[in-house]
Formats: sequence, C-alpha cells, structure tokens
Amino acid sequence: MPGIVVFRRRWSVGSDDLVVPGLFLFVIHLIWLTVLGVVTGLFQYDRSIRCIELLWFFQIGYISILSCCILLEVAICIVAMRGSILDMGPRAIMPYLLYTRVLVMIIDLTWLIVGAIWIKDHYLECPIQEPKETMIAVIICNLLVIFSMFTTMWCTFDPAGRSWVKMKQYQRSMRESESRFNYKRSGSRSRNWRQRKVIRAYQDSWDHRCRLLFCCMGNSDRSRNSFTDIARLLSDFFRDLDVVPSDVVAGLVLLRKFQKLEREAVVRQRKNGTYEFLSGVPITANTQFLALNDSKDYDHFQTVIRYMYFAQGAYGWPMFLMSHSRTGICQLGSELTCCLSCCRRKTGTEVVEDNCCLCNYAALKKMLKIGEVEVIYATYHVDIGETPFFVAVDYTHSKVVVSIRGTLSMKDVLTDLNAEGDCLPVNPPREDWLAHKGMVQAAIYIKNKLEEENLIQRALEHNPARGTQDFGLVLVGHSLGAGTAAILAILMKQQYDDLHCYSYSPPGGLLSMPAVEYSKSFITSVVVGKDVVPRIGLHQMEALRADLINAIQRSIDPKWKTIACSVICCCCGPEPTSVTMMSTKEENVIRYEQDRNSARQSTVHPNDNSIALTLHHPLYPPGRIIHIVRHHPNQDEHKFEKGWSRQMLKKREPVYQAIWADNTAFDEVLISPVMVQDHMPDKVLAALNKFLEQQSLMAVPSSTVPSIKPTTTNENGQREPPTEDDRLPTTTEPTRMTMDQTVVTVRILDSVADQYNVSNGATLDIDSRKRETEITLNPRSVNDTRL
Repeated sequence: MPGIVVFRRRWSVGSDDLVVPGLFLFVIHLIWLTVLGVVTGLFQYDRSIRCIELLWFFQIGYISILSCCILLEVAICIVAMRGSILDMGPRAIMPYLLYTRVLVMIIDLTWLIVGAIWIKDHYLECPIQEPKETMIAVIICNLLVIFSMFTTMWCTFDPAGRSWVKMKQYQRSMRESESRFNYKRSGSRSRNWRQRKVIRAYQDSWDHRCRLLFCCMGNSDRSRNSFTDIARLLSDFFRDLDVVPSDVVAGLVLLRKFQKLEREAVVRQRKNGTYEFLSGVPITANTQFLALNDSKDYDHFQTVIRYMYFAQGAYGWPMFLMSHSRTGICQLGSELTCCLSCCRRKTGTEVVEDNCCLCNYAALKKMLKIGEVEVIYATYHVDIGETPFFVAVDYTHSKVVVSIRGTLSMKDVLTDLNAEGDCLPVNPPREDWLAHKGMVQAAIYIKNKLEEENLIQRALEHNPARGTQDFGLVLVGHSLGAGTAAILAILMKQQYDDLHCYSYSPPGGLLSMPAVEYSKSFITSVVVGKDVVPRIGLHQMEALRADLINAIQRSIDPKWKTIACSVICCCCGPEPTSVTMMSTKEENVIRYEQDRNSARQSTVHPNDNSIALTLHHPLYPPGRIIHIVRHHPNQDEHKFEKGWSRQMLKKREPVYQAIWADNTAFDEVLISPVMVQDHMPDKVLAALNKFLEQQSLMAVPSSTVPSIKPTTTNENGQREPPTEDDRLPTTTEPTRMTMDQTVVTVRILDSVADQYNVSNGATLDIDSRKRETEITLNPRSVNDTRL
C-alpha cells in the first residue's frame, strides 16, 4: 500500500508494483542477449581491422551489461512478489536494487552513446555487414527501452514526495520521543505546519493535473476557480497520502468478492427477511414491485419510457451514431442541413451553437420520432456549470418538455467534479436543502436562460389552436442532465404547479434528505442495475475509501496474485487467500462486516491517527426511484419453466423487474463489470423496453418467489389445481391481487423462506418442501394480499 521511498522521495508506485516492469525488461534484454550471443559466436571477427575490433569490444561489453540487467531484473521481480500489500518487510531491499539498476541504466545509456559514435565514424567503412546491422537494431531498440523507463519514472513522480518524507520522519521522531520519555502530546491529531505544507503541495499537484488535462479549455476565471475547488476536493479525499493506483485496483478486486460473499451470507441467514439479491438489491417480503396490472402504474411506466427518448436525444449525433452503429451515418446524412450560421431556421426552431451542418439537431429530430413532437429551441452551448438543453412541444401527451444533456465534454466533467454540497436558492431559504454545487450552477443557468429567452411561454403560445396554452411542463435529463433537471424542477415547482421531472440515472450525491422528501411528489428517478453514478457522491466515495482500506488490510497475498485472479482466464484465476478464508466460516463474514462498519465511522486514517479523513454531508438521488433490476435464472428454474420463459432462458437472457427503491438504498458502490455499462443512456432505454416487453409476454403479473394463481373449479364444483402450463412464468415480481376466491394455490421454489407477511398483518405458513400449497383465506378480512 505505501508508495516506495527512493532518493529520499516518495513515489506514486509501490515496491510490489515492479513485477510487470521487471518482467517486461527481463524479456526484452533476454532477447537481445540471445541475439548478440548468436551473432558474436557465429561470425568471424578480424580484429586486425580497427573498426571490427571496436565492434567486437562493443558487443562483448554490451553482453556484459545485458547480463547485469537480467540478473537485477530477476531479483527485482522476485523481491516484488514477496509479502502482502501492507507487509513491506520482505521487500525492504527493493530501494537498493533500484539504486543499482539506475547505475546500470546509466552505464547502459553511456555504452549506447559510444555505439552511436562508432556508427557515425565507422559504419560505412566497416566490411562486416550483419553484425553492424545488428548493432544498429540493438542501439535503437534499447534507446527506446530506456526512454520508456524515463517515461515511467516521470509518470510515477510525486511532486510532494520530499515534503511527505520529511513529515513522516518528523512524526516518527515524535513517536519515539513519546515512548522514550513516557509523555503524550496534546492535540496530536491537529495538523502541524508540516502536514499543512504537504496538503498544500498535493492541492497544487491536483490543480496542475487538472490544468494539464483540461488544457484545451483556456484559462478563464471560471475554469481557474473550478480547478482550485476540484483540486482541494480531490486532495481532501486522498488525504491518507499513502495509496498508489495499483492498491486501488487490488482493493476493488477484493471488495467485489467480499461484497458477493456478504450477499450470499445474508441470503443463507435470511437476514432481515432477505431471500434473494437482484442487481445487488435485497429482496424481502416488503419489497414493492411495480404492478403493471394496475392501469395507473402501467401508464406511468409508459410515460417514463417515452421521456427517456427525450433525454437520449439531448446528446445529439454521438448518441445517435452509438445507438445506430450500422446505419446511423446514412440516416443522419439525409437530415443534415449545411449552413454558415446556426440561427433561426425556416421551421421556427432556434438552434444555438450547433456545428455548421446542424448534426446535433438532425440527430435530435431522428431520435424524437415517437409521436407528434416539435422542437422549439435547442442550444448546444457548453461551459463549466452551463449545460446544453432543448425545449420541445409534445402534442401526443400535451406537454412542454425541457430536456437537459448529460456529460459529453470535458467541461461537463468539471461540472460533475464540483460535487460539494451547496444550499439551494429557494424562496424562502432552507439551510438544510443542500445539493450538488456544480449542478446547482447548471440549473440556475438554464432557469435564467428560460426566463431571458421566454422559452416556456413561447412554447405554451406556440400553437393556441391545438391548446398548447394548457400544456403541462416536463423536465427530463440523464446523468448530469438528470441531476440538473431535478434541481431545476425544485426551483420552478412553485411557479409551475403541474410540473413533473423524469430523472434518469441521476448522481447519488445530489440532494439532502429534506429536499429529497419534498421532491418525491413531482420527480421520478430511474436507475438500472448496478449503475455506479447513482451510488457516487462524496459521502458514498468516503465509504468506498474506507471499504478499500479495510479490504487491503485483510489481504494476505501479494498484490500481483490478487490482481491476476480477476484477469486470468476471464476471472477464473485462483481466489485470493483472504476470500477463501472468508467463504469457509460465517463468523469471518460477520467480522468483516464489523470491521467495515468501524472503518466507515472512523474519522482518522487507520494506519496514521495524525491524518484526519474528510466527512461530508450525505446526499441522495432525487424523487421516487424506479430501480430496474435483473434476475439471472439458474438451471433449476430453466428446467421448471414452460412456454415463452423457457425460450428466453435458453438464450441466457436475464429477467428484468422494476421495484420502488428507497433513496438511501444507494449508499454503497457495487463493484461489477456492468457498473459503467448500466449507466449508458442506450442501455437504460433498452432495459426499460425489455422490462415492458417481458411483462407484456406474461399477460399477467408473476413471481418466482412465490407465484400465485387462483384455483379453478370443475363442473362438479370441485377445486382443481392449476396445471404446469397454467403456472405463472418465473420472474421476480411478487403478485398483488384481489381475492375473490377463498382458496388459492401458492407455487414456491425451494429457496423461499418459510413465512411471508400478508398486508393486514397476518402470517401465512408455507411448507417450502412442497411445490404447491393450498391456503384458505377469508375474502372479507383479506381484500388485498401481497406475498
């Protein structure tokens, strides 16, 4: 975990990170050692000729240098593979190996320069052809290798490395003094001037990195202020000062496996009534699934899908080409209109700062062919805190729609990174209504733009003959646009009482809880699967930081082995020892949960009490949240199913379900290969459509655990249980139904808990060893039963 200290400076690389560089150099040098050995042994060198004698001495000398390089690189690889991430004792000799390797590199470079001089003076006159050509290849290749080594050193250079080492030496001397003279410093956790110097150095380092990364954005006052705020935020977040990038990778690998083991233990123990996890979400008897058999919920979900097209359309031509990879260019080409200035068009649409051919506007029109929609205004101006958006009239649903674009440019990234909590500018002021600072700025910009250009009123008065003056207002957006739309909705709600906002994949660190509660009546958010963005805020990232440190502390394997287990054979490599140990005993999982919770509550670094960790006010996603989750059926479910669902399972397609999620349920980052993919707007739209398609195929709501279907009666009035073909298809939605019969048949799987709560407080005891259980209910006392 700690960065290696070489030349009295800390570097942004650990002593256990040198396995791959050492192996790479070993292979390159071994190849050239073999080539030079073969060339020197096969060809006859007439050393009576001066140029050939010099060439022979060069080859012999370089063979010796390569032999030293190979021995050192083997030693570096062996030492780097010793010990665990935090156990640096077995790697204590590494700095001395690096000192020796640097010395050999200098000799290597000097010898290559000597060889280049020989080529300049003797290449044309030397009569031996193959060895001198080999010499040229050796010089060029190894100069490139040395250049790559210097590049690696530049990339791992820590600008604050010297200040960091001095601070550690001071802290070490003070601890030794305390133990020697048996006294304790008062206020040891307060920052001294050395710590403040290091913090300033790291802030300057992050500020320099931001300016270098966003160098194409110019040097305006707004960008300089943003760089300063982001640098302070990042330096505060990484204030432990002793984490290298590979530690984060290893921690994420371990954390993903620990999270999986923890979920499996919860299911085995039936903890909190959990009988399954869908996309990392615990499913209990109290989980509320979307009931699409309810016409109100069905219409609402159809509206959610419809306005996702508006949110996607705001991205313009990049998103259109992404979602139409095969024919996108041809389709878009037919809509392009080349002009010299982006101004008011003949159609009445005002397009601002689009490119000369209006590519974004052309893609927008193609993606909004979902009914009768007319775009009134579209701006693609982007700056820090200023996000593109468009205004359209939706005649099909009688709405005026304002759609805000998500992150697509580097300036949008800066808006995202400005993530500290800021008070919402509402009237009357509410100090406890906090929101994402960058998105508050973007919402204020759009609100001012709507008012200055009178865009809402223009849309309402656009076509009085069709009643546009009575249309409602809808705000939509995805990602950055989702957070901005939600904040804008709060700012405009008092002015437009019929306003509603659809927020797709909103950021997790968006609103404080009082603002969230207020927004639930007019904001609907949508999250898909394990999307990382709704789980990312400063508070959630602090929890992730604590979880990573806790996972790294539990690791007892070398770092290379931990990382290799996630990449070898498509994640089929050997499991880390810490993961294997945790999976063998339940108490190990319990101990891990206790350590994780303790690490999250700690305000100091676990390895250095003098380093105070930042703690930010928790912020949450807005409104009521529809969470689209996936269920991956196992082989038993595949064998049991009939009809359409069996065909679906043969294709290995997951079953999509929608649940009403709590805003506080997104307080943990779920490490998964799909955590970024689930955030993409085309994937969000595909998941929404897939869920609706599967529910339509079912014809009736259904459930894996349990599935309920009323019994039927024959001509003699006797009850007949449903047949296998009548069984409701396996999905994950518990059924809500009105009880008209006194007897129902409950179908269950072996993994179902033995008891389920009924909505009126009664309890149904179910024999989980049977596939069917008949239960008699009184319809007068149980009108609406949910299992």
